[in-house]
Amino acid sequence: MIYTKTGDGGTTSLVGGSRVAKDDVRVEAYGTVDELNSHIGLLAEMIREGDEKHYGELKAVQHNLFTLQTLLATEDATLYARLPQLAPDEIDRLERQIDAITDTLPRLQNFVIAGGTAAGAQCHVCRTVCRRAERRVVTLAAKAEVDGVLLRYLNRLSDYLFVLARHAVVAVGKNEDLYIN
Repeated sequence: MIYTKTGDGGTTSLVGGSRVAKDDVRVEAYGTVDELNSHIGLLAEMIREGDEKHYGELKAVQHNLFTLQTLLATEDATLYARLPQLAPDEIDRLERQIDAITDTLPRLQNFVIAGGTAAGAQCHVCRTVCRRAERRVVTLAAKAEVDGVLLRYLNRLSDYLFVLARHAVVAVGKNEDLYIN
């Protein structure tokens, strides 16, 4: 059964069973990561046919985000320690991907306006949701212990999404829309 009715009063369960308000900072943090994960799923499907390499990278990101969400939804330290963790080498992987994409792009001297292609625009949507997720995790970290790897991963992911947005435009021979004032 998909509905339990246990959330009808405005609370939800964390991993481990404790209940909190649906607007709790922890729920806001992992909920925003969930939103990001959904947007990345849309982006992955948008590029699937023409860009298998980046499609695979985005699917790996989705798995990492699910791990991150689970960790954020867990306040019990003993249970947290038993869960799959986000490995620091996932940050290194994002950095290698950023560097590889950047090497194919023209040097940037202006701000980029979101758009150019549908996939490029969706990359920017993902990037901005990622930045919001990062802010929500920072808010949570002010009230509860949060592994720094989670914040670093989100920070690097937004950089990856930025260069992927540029790639999605340049790779199909279109010009980026640059802010020139």
